[in-house]
Amino acid sequence: MKQDIFGQQVTLETDPGLYDWNATQLAFLAHSAQTADLLAAVLRAEPGFALGLAVKGLFCLLQGRCELNVTAAEALRAARAAAAQGEITPRESRYLAALAAWLVGKPTLAVAEMEAVLARNPGDTMAMKLSHAIRFVLGDAAGMRRSVEALLPAYALDHPGRGYLLGCHAFALEETGDYERAEIAGRQALWQAPDDAWGLHAVAHVHEMTGRARQGLAWLTGREEAWSHCNNFRYHVWWHKALMHLDQGEIDAVFDLYDQEIRKDHTDDYRDISNGASLLMRLELEGLDVGGRWDEMAQIAARRTEDGSLIFADLHYLLALTHGDEKTTAHDLIRRIARDAQSSQTDSAERMAAPGLDAAEGLLAFSETRHGDAFRHLCRARATMQLAGGSHAQRDVFERITIDAGIRAGCFDQAEQLLAERQAQRAGTEDAYAAARRALIAAGREPDHALRVPVR
Repeated sequence: MKQDIFGQQVTLETDPGLYDWNATQLAFLAHSAQTADLLAAVLRAEPGFALGLAVKGLFCLLQGRCELNVTAAEALRAARAAAAQGEITPRESRYLAALAAWLVGKPTLAVAEMEAVLARNPGDTMAMKLSHAIRFVLGDAAGMRRSVEALLPAYALDHPGRGYLLGCHAFALEETGDYERAEIAGRQALWQAPDDAWGLHAVAHVHEMTGRARQGLAWLTGREEAWSHCNNFRYHVWWHKALMHLDQGEIDAVFDLYDQEIRKDHTDDYRDISNGASLLMRLELEGLDVGGRWDEMAQIAARRTEDGSLIFADLHYLLALTHGDEKTTAHDLIRRIARDAQSSQTDSAERMAAPGLDAAEGLLAFSETRHGDAFRHLCRARATMQLAGGSHAQRDVFERITIDAGIRAGCFDQAEQLLAERQAQRAGTEDAYAAARRALIAAGREPDHALRVPVR
């Protein structure tokens, strides 16, 4: 029995195993590209480390790919076998229970297990980050904030995980609309943990949600080391920078970032697809020609139509399918979403039903220029869109499509109301997108005026 970097008892037997486990935890907190390799090193040194095996399974499930469920299930079996043959602490056993819950489709129960760990072991930063990450997938911003704020008293200034906790606090504050405190917490996170890409990106979110794109660019510029070490999360930070350039009308910079950073590797991770698809969609809504950039993502999305892990992923796959060279496959994806929505009582199935079905039908209708149908479906989906997961900034692409559908359908009053609600969520600020849509609505109300909006 040894004690890890956060003061938690772990059933490791060797110093090299403990060293690599500590490194694994810090890497996970920093979204480091080395995380998987470090965990593999732990399990090579100590293959009977049940906690490490459970964490491996949880890491697999966080990737939102159905084929990794098999690997996660194998990890759970190995963890249970290891626990049966050796010593395991009650804290570690909760990790196994969390993995088991998620494997049967209940990530909400996995969160409950992590919170049970934290109730007795508030300094367990790995459990904190896992609870935060799963809640993010579930769209539970209020829960993220409650969880982190309950832990703050346990993190003294010298706690090795304090910077990463503050990064999570910053993001939770931003997602619950407390922008001023979020920016302060995010800056503090970077001071204490210079590699905390999550805290850095939380401050970028604040700039996005408060209409300060120019200041956001200044925040990110020169801080590339805070995310250059990251796994695919680095693409997401570049995506934030592209959004800021888009708001400033700097289109060449947006395309350069898309080609040279965001989609340069043509990866198939759903989070990377969501970055690319949502950015291209924003560009097309502004009437810009994105060339053949949709096609490589559409080909990837066509292979993921039967996945069904996350509605957030499915909706972005659908964007790629309906705008790339795989349009006929979009109907297959929608049929699968409908089937999943009725197939079980899992957390995922509930989200396939709402907001999934209406959102998917709305996106398809919009791509087919059936703007009235699109507006009707997307407005219905808005009530539960938070449950799709992701952040306000990520889901804003669906809000923009909804508003544009309303304008193109001639529903000016309703679209104007959505703009007002969007502005209220954004600290009362109006970005370039909203200003342009208000101008379109005003023009559309002019007598005998032929409304001209960008249509694909």
